Amino acid sequence: MTEELELDTRPKTALVTGATSGIGRAVALALAADGFSVIVHGRDAARGAATVEAIEQAGGNARFVAADLNDVAEVRRLAGAVGEVDVLVNNGGRSWFGATADLDTATYDAMFAANVRAAYYLVAALAPAMAKRGSGSIISLSSMAGQVGLAGGAAYSATKVALEAMTRAWAAEFSPSGVRVNAVAPGPTFSDGADPGLIEQLGSTTLLNRGARVEEIADVIAFLASPKAGYVTGAIVAADGGRTAV
Repeated sequence: MTEELELDTRPKTALVTGATSGIGRAVALALAADGFSVIVHGRDAARGAATVEAIEQAGGNARFVAADLNDVAEVRRLAGAVGEVDVLVNNGGRSWFGATADLDTATYDAMFAANVRAAYYLVAALAPAMAKRGSGSIISLSSMAGQVGLAGGAAYSATKVALEAMTRAWAAEFSPSGVRVNAVAPGPTFSDGADPGLIEQLGSTTLLNRGARVEEIADVIAFLASPKAGYVTGAIVAADGGRTAV
């Protein structure tokens, strides 16, 4: 008797954290254009609805789920609310730049909670199901700050180095089961809330002599989420205009 194969007929789903603005929003739009049903995460329901509407107007499918990445219970609730996903993009987080002596403990802890702990527990909740299915892609947002010394960026840079270390460890843990795990390290990017003057100044230090558009970073992430990157795992992909190349 011929054994019938059980086919996975679920629509391909992607969870993008911090998807209501900036790079995250551009990623959500790009993945929706590639045919993913996108779960838009954020804290602001109005901005979440606007992102979902933009995706739907372009012919895509999306829904919004709110959660505070600073709260591990909220992170676990988010993982439970989204169910099985094919792609996880750990984009949400926060930054702080300034003199080392000026960083208070609460801000320090909140930055590590959002940038490192939230990604850890989302992967812990979602990756095992990917591994059981034998497929999936996890992409985390690092930064060139994880590779170069930036005055005032000690704590933020440390969160990104931690994220890169976890990316390599997760690749070792989950890739033998078919789950690809990578990170993208953008350079200075003109994004919501970013100081345009600072981005221009930092952009002038890159080999391309400019800052990036959010769509340029989103395109790299969409590539890593696609079958075209089927042999890429454990990589930290620099999208920094050559800043860390020389």
